[in-house]
Amino acid sequence: MPWSKFTKVALGLGAAIAAVRSTMFTVDGGQRAVMFHRFEGILEEPVGEGTHRKIPWVQKPYIFDIRTKPYKINTDSGTKDLQMVNLTLRVMFRPDVSRLSYIYQNLGLDYGEKVSALIRETLIKRAKEFNIVLDDVSITGLSYGKEFSLAVERKQVAQQEAERSKFVVAKADQERRAAVIRAEGESEAARVISKATAGAGMGLIKLRRVEAAREVAITLSNSPNVVYLPSGGNMLFAMNGPSKVVA
Repeated sequence: MPWSKFTKVALGLGAAIAAVRSTMFTVDGGQRAVMFHRFEGILEEPVGEGTHRKIPWVQKPYIFDIRTKPYKINTDSGTKDLQMVNLTLRVMFRPDVSRLSYIYQNLGLDYGEKVSALIRETLIKRAKEFNIVLDDVSITGLSYGKEFSLAVERKQVAQQEAERSKFVVAKADQERRAAVIRAEGESEAARVISKATAGAGMGLIKLRRVEAAREVAITLSNSPNVVYLPSGGNMLFAMNGPSKVVA
């Protein structure tokens, strides 16, 4: 039967491919493998990147991601003045490749979650004990308690009010000084005029009157609404209405 032969060949070929695939495993970039041997236990030397052979049932690889990964830790802490501060720490960590077998035996593949609890306690010291290298620890969030935030806000408002009061006082002082200087100037001008009047008698006042009258006459002569009459030196005003005669 042709179909029977084809089926047998396909099944044989599939079994062969499965057998071959069961003897191989791949370690991608940024990964390492820890090999478990049923008779020897966890092998000390990690397996690097690439495609490798294994003995089915006897050997089993466990893949580790050795790239640096972030982990965030949220915690509350008290300050020396008994104020609560909320901190968010970001920890960049990766496993020590030379100690992957130890990590697998003691922490397992989910070592990140377990180490995070240790990092909460002593961060770098405890992480070194478990062969975890901390690449970076940074504070990504910082906030204070509600009472402390309100106290800081009230303090800022009080400082602003104090600065405003200082400005108002300084402005009033400058205005007072300007008023004093203005009064002193007017007093000095009055004193000078009084002194000049006392020295020249009423002649200075008459001179000022003549100068004022001349300025009025010049202003009126330049006005188109004023006409001088020949008799008696009267003036005729025409202001958009009935004319008026002024003696």
